[in-house]
Amino acid sequence: MTIQVNVMPNGRMNLPSAVRKRLGLSGGGAVLIEETDDGVVLRTVSQAVARAQALSKRLTAGKEGATVADFLADRHREANAE
Repeated sequence: MTIQVNVMPNGRMNLPSAVRKRLGLSGGGAVLIEETDDGVVLRTVSQAVARAQALSKRLTAGKEGATVADFLADRHREANAE
């Protein structure tokens, strides 16, 4: 779905109420803006957390009990091997 939203000179923009309701923002709330090569992605905080959790799960698949330190050590070894 594509919706045009106007950005005011002061940087404010207005999300349509139907979008805010679907995103659980009808009472207001925080969103995260990610600038990508393809454009801009707007996510709720809960969407961003779920995305990070899914990425973490994918990267640690098959490594039960792995810690952040283990993950970083693996990435460091991979970088040094290049």
